[in-house]
Amino acid sequence: MDLLQFFNNKLKFTDEENEELSNAFKVEIYAKGTTVVQPNSFVKKVYFVEKGLLRCYYYKEGKDITHFFFDEDTFTAPLNSVFYNKEEAYGWETLEETTLRVIQYDDLQDLFIKYPSIQRFFFGVSLDILNSYALKLEYLQFYTAEERYANLLETNPGILHRTSLGHIASYLGITQQTLSVIRGKK
Repeated sequence: MDLLQFFNNKLKFTDEENEELSNAFKVEIYAKGTTVVQPNSFVKKVYFVEKGLLRCYYYKEGKDITHFFFDEDTFTAPLNSVFYNKEEAYGWETLEETTLRVIQYDDLQDLFIKYPSIQRFFFGVSLDILNSYALKLEYLQFYTAEERYANLLETNPGILHRTSLGHIASYLGITQQTLSVIRGKK
């Protein structure tokens, strides 16, 4: 879904607001395997995934760990840079050819001032993002590896066809061997 369709499915914006949003969010297209945000960088942008798949990752003890996936119709931002003026520990990599709509956070804040409806919209988006992170944390803390895998299949069944099993295993907080055992039981 393109950016304006996404906005207007959630909240009907005026023609003026739609034009401002369309002009403010620039289109960026990335090939598969492109690093969009380097780990330990400083980026104050907000991203909307129109097409494709991003993987958010970090390094721990030399290992590449998948933190989150962002697919179509998803907003994301390097939160440490945008909100805390710090380096972002996470990197973002495209797992498919990916089309992003991108805006500098300062430009988005200007739109918030000019159009309170846009600010209200992004408040809701922020709550959705917060909920996604909270659910992932809940699953990591309170559910078994099999339950985490079942939840991933239920909430994002297409992900298995879009990324490697290694990325999925690290996202679930398990080894690739454990993931193979779980998949073998199904």
